[in-house]
Amino acid sequence: MKSDKREKDALAAALRADYEKRREERRSLEMQWRLNLNYVMGNQYCEIGQNGNIEDYGKQYFWQQREVYNHTATVLETRIAKIASVKLGMSVRPMTSDESDRAAALFSGKILESVFNERDLRKLVSEACMWSEVTGTAIYKITWDPRKGKKIAHTDKGDVFDGDVSIEVVSPFDIYPDSVTNMQVEDCRSIIHAKAYPVEEIKDIWGVTVPKEEITGFAVTGGRTLGGLGYTGYVQGMANACLDHHAMVIERYELPSADHPEGRLVIAAGDTVVYDDKLPYLNQEDGQRGYPFAKQTAIIAPGSFFGTSIVERMIPIQRAFNAVKNRKHEYLNRMTMGVLAVEDGSLDVENLEEEGLSPGKVLIVRQGGRMPQMLEIGSVPTELVREEERLLDEFTIISGVSDLMKYSQAPSSNTSAAAISLLMEQDESRLTITAGEVRSAIKEVAKQVLRLYKQFAVRARMKRIAGENGEIELRYFDRNDISSDDVVFDATSDILETMSTKRNMVFKLLELGILGDENGKLSAANKQKVLEMLGFGNWENARDLDELHLKRAKEENEAVREGEIECEEVDDDALHLQEHIKAIIGREDPLEPAAKERLLAHIRMHKRRKALIESLEKNA
Repeated sequence: MKSDKREKDALAAALRADYEKRREERRSLEMQWRLNLNYVMGNQYCEIGQNGNIEDYGKQYFWQQREVYNHTATVLETRIAKIASVKLGMSVRPMTSDESDRAAALFSGKILESVFNERDLRKLVSEACMWSEVTGTAIYKITWDPRKGKKIAHTDKGDVFDGDVSIEVVSPFDIYPDSVTNMQVEDCRSIIHAKAYPVEEIKDIWGVTVPKEEITGFAVTGGRTLGGLGYTGYVQGMANACLDHHAMVIERYELPSADHPEGRLVIAAGDTVVYDDKLPYLNQEDGQRGYPFAKQTAIIAPGSFFGTSIVERMIPIQRAFNAVKNRKHEYLNRMTMGVLAVEDGSLDVENLEEEGLSPGKVLIVRQGGRMPQMLEIGSVPTELVREEERLLDEFTIISGVSDLMKYSQAPSSNTSAAAISLLMEQDESRLTITAGEVRSAIKEVAKQVLRLYKQFAVRARMKRIAGENGEIELRYFDRNDISSDDVVFDATSDILETMSTKRNMVFKLLELGILGDENGKLSAANKQKVLEMLGFGNWENARDLDELHLKRAKEENEAVREGEIECEEVDDDALHLQEHIKAIIGREDPLEPAAKERLLAHIRMHKRRKALIESLEKNA
């Protein structure tokens, strides 16, 4: 026992040493991220000092203007709003063309849609975009949480649940790859996820009591910056903070190797190893074990695990813009308040400095002294105005956010529809790479979600599934209902598409007759789709009759295994025949001979009734 404890203590110490080493290696990156955060929040008179910390630089003169004109935050908000609105509709491609595989793939897509609605995927994407736009990188962590899901039992230790998928966005500050030169997650041999937990939460999760540590992090704090001529303004910024009653939890994920064929996960809470075993999730291709992470970057940095932030590129422009605006206002102050030239000893200078030249003020000049004179300041130099305009243009050039996106209005120089359309296409092309990174990350998240259900959904579980017409159904499924994890997106990225452009497109398709049948009429299903595309959702709550017939026919295909099925008077024979024939010739797992014979008898009944109805209609 003592030997085992010594080994665990040594493992915990080695894990902590590895974490500290990786943290020191990327210290410069963290300082840049913190500087980016300060600029976004408005604390823009700071820099990375010689000692490697964020330092504030003061004013040279008491009268200097030091206001902040935060275009960085505005640009960032616009980019996040556009990128986070990228279309994320996904479907799952079947493994084969077999009808059962196609149905399983369709159902897998519905499971994904349900999970993403439950986990509020849009909110997660917005949070991830915030991190990726500020720091360059965001990480999704996809795990199986045994404390979620439906309660299935109660024991002396508490309630027991059947578990469910957990998706969280992890800050890049908490992720440490074995080398920052590995560009992709799968290129790393090991990845550390380190996070400070309250000691009470550590006890609840892992059942161990660990001593609290002195953990230094950073937090939002109120800073102070002197504006000019004595007045004070307050801004928020990022500063060092100490966390109380916390301990560091370090998780090191290692890929499969010769020593550990199924990989290895070591978790240390404080100085105690709470887990040391194989990687828990079969979340990679072909049932392999791997990392529970999906990475999203704003701009890919060559030869680096972490991406580049657009804020990092805008910092020099923001500094220059603040300087130009402040120098311009200082010039305006001189023009409006004036600069007096006073002969030495001719006036009470102290009184003049305190009160200035207020209206009605009486100036007492020494007899024989020279009267004070206002110096000629002139107008604001045109070069300051031109430089301000050039810097505003540079914000657009660097960030990829034009006036069309920032102000939601077309520039005055371009009023034609063709010009505005061209500008929208150009704006979209400049954000395509970032939007592609978002879609790639979400695609990886979706694959891992399906693989986790494939691994852990041993018991039948219930999900709220949306039908074709928007109706909600409660469906049971287990791991056998998921046959494929080949996730694809339903549509290409069109991040700048608005509701008005979508409606115009639908109206054009209707005018061209593309959505109609051979007679030019809209089917009930297409009518419902058009209403959804126009933004009316469940305009009609009634289900499409054809859909109900197809659903009933599929239920009969399963019921035929148990016994004979009868034709109902209300059945649509053509639709039922279509589904029943599929069940016989399109299944990879054929029906048993007895069940197949019962279904064939049922098909013959539909054919006889269909022929009889057609004959009566012809004679009529």
